Amino acid sequence: MSFRVFADSKSLTVLLDWYLNPDHAPLFVAQQYGFFKQQGLDVKLLSPTDPGDPLKLLAAGRADIAISYQPSLLIAANAGIPVVRIGTLIAMPLNSVAVLKSSSIQSVADLRGKKIAYSVDGLDHALLDTMLASAGLTEKDVTLINAHYGLTQALMSGKVDAVTGIMRNFEPFEMADNGHPARLFNYEDYGVPLYDELILLSRKDELTDPRLPAFLAALTQAANYLINHPEETWQAFAKAHPELNNELNRQAWFASIPRFALRPAALDVSRYEHFAEYFQAHGVIKTVSSVESYAVELRY
Repeated sequence: MSFRVFADSKSLTVLLDWYLNPDHAPLFVAQQYGFFKQQGLDVKLLSPTDPGDPLKLLAAGRADIAISYQPSLLIAANAGIPVVRIGTLIAMPLNSVAVLKSSSIQSVADLRGKKIAYSVDGLDHALLDTMLASAGLTEKDVTLINAHYGLTQALMSGKVDAVTGIMRNFEPFEMADNGHPARLFNYEDYGVPLYDELILLSRKDELTDPRLPAFLAALTQAANYLINHPEETWQAFAKAHPELNNELNRQAWFASIPRFALRPAALDVSRYEHFAEYFQAHGVIKTVSSVESYAVELRY
């Protein structure tokens, strides 16, 4: 791998999946430590008003790269939306089911007869179906409630007994800080295939853009620097974003680091195939397309 500095900086717009947070640490490091600049890039990180917007805005040509989710990419590809995965930010699932540690729920089997809050139709149902099936249960054995974005509040207030859609690198710390420690059940421990939580998308008609491999080269260098210098990079993040300098974000920063892709451009075709087949089997998508039609590995 070679890193070279281009004579003229080229602007590139990246739409985050939500507001800047520790999930985006490699992007911050690449920007703060000059790795983007070394590749001749002037990268702008933009936050959406709605987490569902980045993929749609990317398809409409409003950004060069967008952060999204592998499950969302599969749904978009099935709908013919011309976006493609070019890289991975977080290379493992974060989604979990959470219950209060103080509750009587010690296992998945204990969810029988309980109220479970969710936020995303399709995805949450497929994952939950699989977890429940591991204990001989179905959705008919529980009561599902759509809590939209109020999952942790619904659980901490006692309105529901469990929630799905909890991100294991953030919300458990938030709940503990509020006096409600959580017990987690991770989906991949109960039969759900592994998948990438956060991925980097571009448009299909932009795959020959030389800025894309340059971006991935910088991100690779940043991810490895982050792994080697966790405390230093956290201090830099806290100084650059004092509004995020608190114990919750510090915990999330260090919990996220082991989950970042060290080779962001690398693509595990078999894993993408397996997850697409899983989604089809659960009725989330109608057809399984070739991975090459919606995910690529760019050389740099």
